[in-house]
Amino acid sequence: MTETKTTPETPAAAPARGLLPLPLAAARALLLAGGIATAASAFLAWTWTSEFPGDLTISGYPGGLQWLTFVAGVLTALYALAGYGVRGLRWLLPAGNNAPQVLTALGGFAVTWFTVIAICAELGGVVNLEPGGWIAAAASLVPLLGALALPQERTGGTKSDLKAYVAKAEHIPAPAPLAPWLERAVITVVTAVGLGVFTYGIDTEYGELFVGYLIVVAFAMWALHTAGILDRFSRIVARNRSFTLAMGFLAAIAFPFTQSDDHYANIGVNILIFGTVALGLNIVVGLAGLLDLGYVAFLGVGAYTAALVSGSEFSRFSGVQFPFWAAALAGAAASLVFGVLIGAPTLRLRGDYLAIVTLGFGEIFRIAVNNMDGASGPDITNGPNGIAAIPDLSLFGFNLGEAHDVGGLTLGRFANYYLLMVLIMAIVVLVYTRAADSRIGRSWIAIREDETAATAMGINGFRVKLIAFALGASLAGLAGTVSAHVTYSVVPTPYQFAGSTPPNSAFLLAAVVLGGMGTVAGPLLGAALLYLIPEKLVFLQDKSLLAFGIALILLMRFRPEGIVANRRRQLEFHETGQLDVPETTTLTDEPAVTKAGA
Repeated sequence: MTETKTTPETPAAAPARGLLPLPLAAARALLLAGGIATAASAFLAWTWTSEFPGDLTISGYPGGLQWLTFVAGVLTALYALAGYGVRGLRWLLPAGNNAPQVLTALGGFAVTWFTVIAICAELGGVVNLEPGGWIAAAASLVPLLGALALPQERTGGTKSDLKAYVAKAEHIPAPAPLAPWLERAVITVVTAVGLGVFTYGIDTEYGELFVGYLIVVAFAMWALHTAGILDRFSRIVARNRSFTLAMGFLAAIAFPFTQSDDHYANIGVNILIFGTVALGLNIVVGLAGLLDLGYVAFLGVGAYTAALVSGSEFSRFSGVQFPFWAAALAGAAASLVFGVLIGAPTLRLRGDYLAIVTLGFGEIFRIAVNNMDGASGPDITNGPNGIAAIPDLSLFGFNLGEAHDVGGLTLGRFANYYLLMVLIMAIVVLVYTRAADSRIGRSWIAIREDETAATAMGINGFRVKLIAFALGASLAGLAGTVSAHVTYSVVPTPYQFAGSTPPNSAFLLAAVVLGGMGTVAGPLLGAALLYLIPEKLVFLQDKSLLAFGIALILLMRFRPEGIVANRRRQLEFHETGQLDVPETTTLTDEPAVTKAGA
């Protein structure tokens, strides 16, 4: 009788398990049924009174936060069907893992229970919940239980299946790129969806709806990231950079035409102003690696310069009124000069010492303009009263302060300034990308990585850092010239290191770090988030720095490279096996695995 030997290399395969002990078929069924039930529960009445914002008293039609529950339920159901391998939905799971199902189910659960708890808290108890609210709370829990019971191995199969896949990994060909027209169609669709999502968020009328919006968007983007869709889309963008930038600016131009209230255009123009300044700071911090804690002072230099030559009756030079192009150049030049004057004696310092000096410069600027009132110092800035009554800009006979009808739509004052800032943003992005891709840009990166090694290779570190400091300062000054006319006045109060409202240096630095250093979209996204959150959530006005600090701690823990990751920094911050797409399959859309025996 021959005895069969079992070697360690061929162990008996054990099925992968999830966090909950449920069969795989039952887990997938719970996920699908729960996602459908969650979406359907949005059509029920959740409370009996319309005092809760959004009017959740109507059966048969979602309202307010119910729409977000509906969207989360639909996403959960779609990912459940993709897990079944339904034809036409397999593209939702290019990484072949089950993490997206968990995240979409968690997003639906979070937004539904947030709404239910908010109803109870604001109306005074659970007695204010209609049966629809109880059904929605229970329905949102079902897909979460199913998702937690799914195995979390990327292949979703047994260990032997994983070994077999690893053995064949080297021979799997990379998927062919899509046709150029199809890739551009994908970029167009994503841009349109992004504009719709952003417009919905900026149009939210009350804090509860905005919190629910943030919950759904955060979990949806996290799910797309873990599924590998964002990685696949980033490759498409890399092959169509010019087209992507063009579509992004077309979406930005289209934004004011989607608004019926000029107040939201005001939010948009402020986001673009602060995004422009953050992009300038990104040159200093993200590319050159210089920690500047007084950067908002350059925004103030540009704003005060434009105010002094604007023709305002409160200006020291009230008889002088430059055309906009001359005022913009004057503001940018003044900030550049201050950048050189401050950078020349201080840029030989490194690290914490440089940060302390720049922090001191920011405070010196604020104190100086606060005392230039003719009593404590020379009469230039009108002291704490600032320069008021700054007239609106006029370009080619087009008064930006007046409403204009374009294609049957009325563009108000802030919409006009918003479109002007889109044009300036295009110039700033062009300057940033050209500088980052140039020889000087590569020198900035070398200095950031290791200044001693870069200097040993022949790079003049002082000159390179001074150029970064001056260029970043001039971009901030350019944005400051528009900011002075948008706000009608310039006062020294906002130009400080930290405060409850932007602009301030802490806000700008947080925008760069949160969004993603060394990228174009990162600082813009960071500025949008950090401006919208205090604007929409009034109760955070006095706690904004606390919120920023918590957000930075969480981001540094889970995604230190920022929301929009620069590929170089992503590889720096993550060890082998921590990335969603490890080194062995970085350029393919196949499930992430490592080579056998590596």
